[in-house]
Amino acid sequence: MSTQTKQFTLHEDWTVVVLGFIIIGISLFLFLPEIPVFKWSTGSDLVVDVLNFRNLKILGLQFIYLVSVGTLGTFLIGKSVKNFLLGFPIVYLLTIFALVISGNTTIKGLNLEAVIFSLIIGLCLGNFFILPRWFRSSLSTEVFVKIGLVLLGTTVIFSDILKAGSLGLIQALVVVLSVWYFAFWLCKKLKVDDELTMMISSAVSICGVSAAIATSGAIKGDSKKLSYVISIVLVTAIPMMIFMPIIAKHFNFPEEVTGAWLGGSIDTSGAVVASGSLVGETALKISTIVKFSQNVLLGLAAFAISVYWTYTQNQSEEAVAAKPTLAVIWERFPKFVIGFIAASLFFSFFLTAEVRDEVKDSLKNLQGIWFALAFTSIGLETKFKDLLGNTSRKPLYAFLIAQLFNIVVTLIIAFLLFKE
Repeated sequence: MSTQTKQFTLHEDWTVVVLGFIIIGISLFLFLPEIPVFKWSTGSDLVVDVLNFRNLKILGLQFIYLVSVGTLGTFLIGKSVKNFLLGFPIVYLLTIFALVISGNTTIKGLNLEAVIFSLIIGLCLGNFFILPRWFRSSLSTEVFVKIGLVLLGTTVIFSDILKAGSLGLIQALVVVLSVWYFAFWLCKKLKVDDELTMMISSAVSICGVSAAIATSGAIKGDSKKLSYVISIVLVTAIPMMIFMPIIAKHFNFPEEVTGAWLGGSIDTSGAVVASGSLVGETALKISTIVKFSQNVLLGLAAFAISVYWTYTQNQSEEAVAAKPTLAVIWERFPKFVIGFIAASLFFSFFLTAEVRDEVKDSLKNLQGIWFALAFTSIGLETKFKDLLGNTSRKPLYAFLIAQLFNIVVTLIIAFLLFKE
């Protein structure tokens, strides 16, 4: 009589926490992955700076590193390791192509981030070619996103909250709370579905792309909806980045007020820096401080959203009967949020500033590549009709109206707090 041994598996959320801390441990104690160069202006720059042997070697080592971590994750979750090993090189090459495109100085000047190119490349291939079933099943979108989010926790340092300054923190709290609630209320009025409501509210009020990704992870959201929200965030940031400094100069707003306005209302950090630079050094400094003050609220927001969503969305008979218990909340709670918070606490209180400075750029690069891999995967598994269907209009209206509210409210608060 033969006995079958059941393969050990780990829940996806716990798996990404393990993988995230393995990456952090490797960076701290074994070796620090080098950061590839993607910046180029001309064709000759591309060949000399990006496609040189040393940079290609760094990309090759990064591939081995990522595929090793991904293979371990695939095994722990219980998915096909063979399919992952066949599919991941394709996803990686497409993602590197997106990073090379976004590395162009002209593209950077437009503040078009790598994730938008990852998404576009994936969408084009996924919609114009028939992808094999095994390849689609090999895509690990959720794992890639959540590993990136655990690593994002390493950038949320509690001591930096104090550096951000009391005024920046006060503005961030008022803006985030008021704009989030308004966006949530508006989405409900427009009958936008619950998942999009949470993603839009967080993206428009906190810090754009990172907030949308964190919220989607916290509520186990649909990746197609996430890609839609992020597309709106990135496209909307471009006219805001250009026209808000023009408006500020036309009406002679003080630089401090302008900086606080830009930092509090533009949803991507890159666009905030670009727009602040157009105004002046003081505006750039204030805008960066205010934006950072909002970013540091992301962990708290993700935790609150996770608890709210877990408590309100588990509608099974057993859960409804037992809803007041902590056990039900814990069962449904997205465990990767614990990894995010643990990484933040570890980097805030157990590492010196010197060690943090030594590893932060490498970890930020790894965080970015995991997010970019995720958006290539989202594109590959998303159909245009899902992304651009008729149902998309109300969420778009909700986002744009909430963003207008954000711009007005943030300007008022900026004048109250920053005008001398």
